Amino acid sequence: MLMANPATLRNLVKRYEALRSIHARLGTSESGRRLDDVSYTLCVTTGTRTVPDALAAAAAQLRVVPSAGSLGPGPGPGSRSAEVQLTA
Repeated sequence: MLMANPATLRNLVKRYEALRSIHARLGTSESGRRLDDVSYTLCVTTGTRTVPDALAAAAAQLRVVPSAGSLGPGPGPGSRSAEVQLTA
């Protein structure tokens, strides 16, 4: 089973939660579109079809990966990060 980069997965979950809150407050078509986009990306990234399933899969994957703070020093000079930044 493929697993998403943990940093990317954490970022997606945070973006989903933030956009869900924004859409609940604003309820605009733009906030709805952005929420739909991140929801779709979260589902694709976790290999699921619904947001609740995607959030559960993300939580399960992130439980088995150490947090970024416990990984020690970062990559050395000249190395490239495997993280992909998703933007709307």
